Amino acid sequence: MSPQRTSEFLEFLWIWNHAHTLATPALHRRIARWFMARDAAGDRRLALTAFRGCGKSTLIGLWSAWLLARRPETRILVLAADQMLAGKMVTHVRRIIERHPLCAHLIPGNADAWASDRFTVARDGALRDASMRAQGIGGNITGDRAELVICDDVEVAGNCDTAAKREELRDRLAETEFVLTPTGTLLFVGTPHTADSLYKPNAYLRGYRRLTIPITDAAGRSAWPERFPPDAIATLRDRVGPTQFRRQMLLQAVDETAVRLDPAALIRYAEEPLYAEVHGRPTLTLLGRRLVAGGAFWDPAFGRTGGDASVLAALYSDAEGAHFLHRIAYLAVDPDAADDPATQQCRQVAQIARDLLLPIIRIETNGIGKFLPALLRRELARAGAACTVLDHANRRAKDDRILGAIEPALAARRLHAHTSLWQTPFPTEMSEWRPGAPNQPDDALDAVAGCLLAEPVRLARAAPMPRSADWRGG
Repeated sequence: MSPQRTSEFLEFLWIWNHAHTLATPALHRRIARWFMARDAAGDRRLALTAFRGCGKSTLIGLWSAWLLARRPETRILVLAADQMLAGKMVTHVRRIIERHPLCAHLIPGNADAWASDRFTVARDGALRDASMRAQGIGGNITGDRAELVICDDVEVAGNCDTAAKREELRDRLAETEFVLTPTGTLLFVGTPHTADSLYKPNAYLRGYRRLTIPITDAAGRSAWPERFPPDAIATLRDRVGPTQFRRQMLLQAVDETAVRLDPAALIRYAEEPLYAEVHGRPTLTLLGRRLVAGGAFWDPAFGRTGGDASVLAALYSDAEGAHFLHRIAYLAVDPDAADDPATQQCRQVAQIARDLLLPIIRIETNGIGKFLPALLRRELARAGAACTVLDHANRRAKDDRILGAIEPALAARRLHAHTSLWQTPFPTEMSEWRPGAPNQPDDALDAVAGCLLAEPVRLARAAPMPRSADWRGG
């Protein structure tokens, strides 16, 4: 089929979707028309920022195939945060060319030119560069030439979290200017990951023709209501938290320091859990709700003046996903006591576990906690508490743990807190905490994050057990 038939990208898109029994939503038609308008106007610096999950990578792949179908001599370089991500785009375009009815004339007779990370279509002439190839942003592109460079998600969380990394990213991207032909096009596609994002208006991409599509408009209407109705958007916001939602879905370059863990977002309650045996089965209820999971997380310390605090957080959960932060204990020791500080702390933890019928305690073992699990098991046995002890080694950065656990729970209004917590430093820790700030009190926040991030432990159905037994049900 003649390449002249591919002159309309919107038609090219519709044919592809029709062949795969897919609809072409209004959102995709809008993006397709934008590409057509920019191509007709001769715009050569483009930036497309659209919410995660909107299908922009699919559309970029189809647009690349369309350009090759119109001008087979076009050379396209895909840059991404890593080689694998860039290679996915190239593989996607190669498959489109293999299956699209308007691309049959592009398939070469030589299979050697049809690799996963680079391919060369059937074209006139003997150009040195492939028709399309993939490269990670850290790779070498010196000597390449291209009529189109696609910077697809070159900014990710791991390469922009410090000023030095952001500067290095910009230095590497500057090389694209030497790769482009004089009339070449440079396209950036992605979403913000930091306050100093590449995609921030009037920043790095100053002067670029932009299309920005957040998941909701100013009136709160969904950009793709068939796939993202209001309830799905609300669920996503609750799950990822307000910061990541504003960045990845609303495309706002939000500053981490602008986000606070506001204690006013905690839902207070004063009641204590009620234990009962119903038809011979142990149950625990709180505020009239059946509790199905719970436990404690202990972030231990020696308790030295000016050092880290030793904090235990205890939390319950119900079947609807609500969490009840019931106790936060800042463990103290008596230097004049006969027992050593570790034993004193384990004894306090064992008492709390027995009083609250805690089924499990996780101990942070990255630091001094390596020898504590065995000691705590001894004290739990002495206290008569039926409680499991698990070692826990954190591998995520503390700030990431705290934000990833507490912020979404607060945003979803699913984190309840017992009134006793307002007699501890915990609310102050919340209101004064800032990501990345040095030497700030955050031990209770870390312990609460450990509780929230832990997998729920559920008890299988069993015969009647004593009051200290597990109450969590099946």
